[in-house]
Amino acid sequence: MNPSTLIGMLASIALLAVVLVFSAEDPALFIDPPSLGIVLVGTLAATFISYPLGEVLRVFSLIGTVMRNERLYTEDDIEELVKISRLWMGGDLRAVEKELGQINNPFLRTGVQLVIDMTPEEDILELLQWRISRLRAKEHAEAQLFRVMASYAPAFGMLGTLVGLVNLMFLLGDGDMTAIGRQMAVALMTTLYGVLLANLVFKPVAVKLERRTEQRVVLMNMVLQGISMMCNKRNPGLMRETLNSFVAQYRDEIRDGGGESRASERDDGGARQ
Repeated sequence: MNPSTLIGMLASIALLAVVLVFSAEDPALFIDPPSLGIVLVGTLAATFISYPLGEVLRVFSLIGTVMRNERLYTEDDIEELVKISRLWMGGDLRAVEKELGQINNPFLRTGVQLVIDMTPEEDILELLQWRISRLRAKEHAEAQLFRVMASYAPAFGMLGTLVGLVNLMFLLGDGDMTAIGRQMAVALMTTLYGVLLANLVFKPVAVKLERRTEQRVVLMNMVLQGISMMCNKRNPGLMRETLNSFVAQYRDEIRDGGGESRASERDDGGARQ
């Protein structure tokens, strides 16, 4: 499991447990299936109306993606590019084709295949950039799905609140305090569930998916740079250092929030993969 996701889940559970234990006379009162049903069913219904069936059904697989600890094989891709580039410069086409079959990264494999097919560099870069744009658009739409669900959940929480308040108005004249309290609980719990689902499930998943896309795009741009250098038959050693610096610069910018003054104080060699 992804460590940050696990930490977030445990922290959320601990927070709710502390709140319920120390601020509620009876924690069981916060378990209200009808209120939860209003929020979940309402959110799913609105999502099905908003999106095609196939996209909505991907919600479960995307949550699984967030839970997994995915590894970006940056160093492996750099070494494969350098090795293939060295073979390519040596003119050993048979060895290049053999090595090509062992590449696991389909984006890298496509780029190398186009190079050995003698495709013009401009056409290769155009195709690879199009694939990057397509991936970014596709995964942005997946993250946006969860952001939309995050906006629906509190709205249906308010819907449950309105339903509870309407029923409460009808019961006020009877003076049945048990029924009045039950309706007030439904009114408040739906809002609580809507806020919790939006801010502890849907929005965090969307942010995690956006961050994943950002990392994947950086890796693809690194491969793109390596393919360009391979087309121009640049020195494999220079390629390794260039690609390592490419990734190191990206990591430094993220860590420093893009601050150039702090990034300039770092030793470039210490940030290598």
